[in-house]
Amino acid sequence: MRGRRPVRAMLAGALAAALLSGCAQSVDPIERLGLKAAQRVHPLHAHHGRAYRRWGLPAPLAPAPRPDRPAGRTDERLPPVLDRVPTHDKVVFLTYDEGVENDPRFIDMIRELRLPVSVFLTDSSMRPGYARVSRLRAAGAVVQNQALHDVALRGRPYDEQRGEICGQRDRLKARLGAPTRLLRPPQGRYDRTTLEAAADCGVKALILWRPVRGLGAGRRGRGVTPHSGDIVLAHEPGRPLASLTVETARLLRRIQARGFTVGRLEDYL
Repeated sequence: MRGRRPVRAMLAGALAAALLSGCAQSVDPIERLGLKAAQRVHPLHAHHGRAYRRWGLPAPLAPAPRPDRPAGRTDERLPPVLDRVPTHDKVVFLTYDEGVENDPRFIDMIRELRLPVSVFLTDSSMRPGYARVSRLRAAGAVVQNQALHDVALRGRPYDEQRGEICGQRDRLKARLGAPTRLLRPPQGRYDRTTLEAAADCGVKALILWRPVRGLGAGRRGRGVTPHSGDIVLAHEPGRPLASLTVETARLLRRIQARGFTVGRLEDYL
């Protein structure tokens, strides 16, 4: 018994010293989980805080203001056609068409910058890549409708247009679980029949775009100020594309330089 007392005293002293120094691990399993979670979260926050530098931005993107109320519809039955959202907030909206789901660096960019973008896709462009589209959505992009095929809807019969619009709506819902309420008509071409078919497919607005050059330099090299609520197609058709991420980063720098930020289109409609 006498021999055990010094050993017990030594163990008690070591335990007390460990507790006082904060070196002892908690025996509470909930507390241990909390510590492990904190260790995981801290580097993640640091990574997000520095992500803007990786993509060549001078500063993090400012958060978009929360809109007071969604924009009203101009017609009780037909969806409005928009290339700009009526708002006084200094925000623009970035939109993309098919092909972006094939660029893993662009998916990384959306996730790391927490970039609010809307992507309008046709089924014909996505057939081999629905898994990539799922990763695009997981990164934070919102997927919207652009008909089954990349063909102009204008001038086609109602039934054909309705089949294109409703068909892609149903495909997106079935394959991604993604409900859609916005439509970008392929090639930006539409007519009143398109509006009628879109309304019958539950579309809330047809989304066009304003030229991206409006955020670049004017004729004499001076910057052109964007308007609040501009809907921008980040890469315009017909122009060569070297890198989607480089082009998007260049566009973001222009937006920031003019005191604007990027909003999520769906929040304003």
